[in-house]
Amino acid sequence: MSTLRFEALKQTFNRTTVKIEEPGRRSEIFGSNVFDLTTMKQFLTKEAHKSVTDAIKDGSKIDRSVADHIASGMKEWAISKGATHYTHWFQPLTGSTAEKHDAFFETTGDGSAIEKFGGGALVQQEPDASSFPNGGIRNTFEARGYTAWDPTSPAFIWGTTLSIPTVFVSYTGEALDYKTPLLRALQAVDQAATSVVKYFDKNVTKVNATLGWEQEYFLIDSALAATRPDLQLAGRTLLGHAPAKGQQLDDHYFGSIPSRVLAYIMDLEIECMKLGIPVKTRHNEVAPNQFELAPIFEEANLAVDHNSLIMDVMGKVAERHNFKVVMHEKPFAGINGSGKHNNWSLSTDTGTNLLAPGSTPMKNLQFLTFFINTIKAVHDNEELLRAAIASASNDHRLGANEAPPAIISAFIGSQLTAVLDELEKVTDGKLSPQEKTELKLNVVGKIPEILLDNTDRNRTSPFAFTGNKFEFRAVGSLANCANPMTVLNSIMAKQLIDFKTEVDKLIKDEKMKKDDAIFNVLREYIKESKKIRFEGDGYSDAWEKEAEKRGLSNNKKTPQALKVQIAEKTIKLYEDLKVMNRVEVEARHEIELEEYAMRIQIEGRILGDIARNHIIPTAIRYQNVLIKNVRGIKEIYEEHYKKYASEQLGIIESISTHIAAINSKVGEMIEARKVANKMEDAEEKAHSYCDDVRPYFDEIRYHCDKLELLVDDELWPLTKYRELLFTR
Repeated sequence: MSTLRFEALKQTFNRTTVKIEEPGRRSEIFGSNVFDLTTMKQFLTKEAHKSVTDAIKDGSKIDRSVADHIASGMKEWAISKGATHYTHWFQPLTGSTAEKHDAFFETTGDGSAIEKFGGGALVQQEPDASSFPNGGIRNTFEARGYTAWDPTSPAFIWGTTLSIPTVFVSYTGEALDYKTPLLRALQAVDQAATSVVKYFDKNVTKVNATLGWEQEYFLIDSALAATRPDLQLAGRTLLGHAPAKGQQLDDHYFGSIPSRVLAYIMDLEIECMKLGIPVKTRHNEVAPNQFELAPIFEEANLAVDHNSLIMDVMGKVAERHNFKVVMHEKPFAGINGSGKHNNWSLSTDTGTNLLAPGSTPMKNLQFLTFFINTIKAVHDNEELLRAAIASASNDHRLGANEAPPAIISAFIGSQLTAVLDELEKVTDGKLSPQEKTELKLNVVGKIPEILLDNTDRNRTSPFAFTGNKFEFRAVGSLANCANPMTVLNSIMAKQLIDFKTEVDKLIKDEKMKKDDAIFNVLREYIKESKKIRFEGDGYSDAWEKEAEKRGLSNNKKTPQALKVQIAEKTIKLYEDLKVMNRVEVEARHEIELEEYAMRIQIEGRILGDIARNHIIPTAIRYQNVLIKNVRGIKEIYEEHYKKYASEQLGIIESISTHIAAINSKVGEMIEARKVANKMEDAEEKAHSYCDDVRPYFDEIRYHCDKLELLVDDELWPLTKYRELLFTR
């Protein structure tokens, strides 16, 4: 066994569980490091507190003089909690978070110093940020980027730094982050949904999109992870033979959480409580060393911020427990990868979940209105939803018998299917009193009853209704939730705007009553969106063929999936809603293509390095041992040596065959990379890396994994799957 691998394994055997002191009731520490509205009352004037409250509720601007009062109170609170620095915390298009820390400390010019933090520093900063992805939006000479405070997401303290959630925009105002388009999309869906919900409840003045994410991840001992260059640099293992025991027995799923892992999770949950992240669920996932955590749902913008924050916190807390958190969608071949289910709904400021059936026919008609409009939005924009979850890493997971396929479809269950079938029969035009009574009482009125036991969750569906929300299951574990949430809320806003236009037209032109008009429009939507509904096995070949007949897209690879982002229909959608302009849309498309190509490029370089500098030399070393053995046998048995050395000779030949194949394929892969690297067009380069470079990965891996089974375990340089996945 290589020295590095041996020492790493020895460290894992000597690990002790970190003792975690529970703080008592978690409700008592919840939000203790958050400058929320309750905390603000203690540190702000009434005027300042009202200004922030109004900004959160209706988006009103905060006067700069008031901002000075807010900043002063925020500083005093932060310092009282041990903070020494502040930062504008934002989410650039790298997929991770970014921050630049500045101290509260300021000199006064007379030899003394003070702690200073004003409204200007709170509201806006210029962090330069010239090296973040911009998709051609900014030239080098005008590379300034600005961060601006988002008061709807409260500031928090992590470590000794006051973190202020912000948007990030260019000098000319274009969005350079994930948060800005999300906030615009949330505003669009709020306005559209509020307008529609007034058909049913005049008291509603605001509709919030809500999100509850489920984060899956792997925990690997940090010493073992450090022995794998691929895991360290690519976030996944690029080679490695499957262990004899993987997840076949399903004994890890929902099993007893290992004590060392539980200590980590408890520590993480305490940090989450302080940061106001309402983590509620924890459990073992399907694959060995795979786990999941999930919070209570929140308003979408805050939920997105909390997920971005927790991914950072998870890694930092893991260091205290000698773990490495692995969030890649497919870090290990042959076992389940990780996703991040996005549970989405809409709720009113009167406390109503618009995707939950109610106690009266009228409330159920409201439910059906938003339910059917959601399905119609998915039907009309299924390619855009697929693009929202496209990435080099998620391509490994989608459709791999562990996650939904790349074909977007909606699952609603047999009970609601029957309801829609009944609604489809609604008479065209005005309903008779008898028809209306029959429809409201016997069809719409009974929805809560038929959904009472509707717990069937089709795990192969990418977009499924689960009782009072839709679950977007195809989102990858590494993804920033803002991207799929921006798309989903945008297409829903567009759909609701169209719906209201059609209903109002029937009321005005056809003199229909409101309910008649709603039923007529919904009936047409049910017919038009029927092909997106699918209740069967999404993994089957039959569904792939059926989906093609229905005209549904099946974009299995990211470059192919991203094409729809720059379609005129997409650009018009975003521009009409003021979510993004053409420049912002095209820039993001280019950034995602460039990122895809770079990730494949990096993985190719890592794989080539490991194959030629680790695997081949080790195989030759073992081959030399065998050759020496054969020579010794020949000295003893002379011309009869082949009788006693036939197995060794066979292994020597097999090793030579695999070495030759690895070296040849690595060389061919390098040449393919050179061709791709000369391409200036981002889309052309991404397709080249996808179609011409990436296929070599599996071929090279095949021969490397075969050598792992042939070469003496004592010589093998890389920590094996059985060690990575089954060491606590």
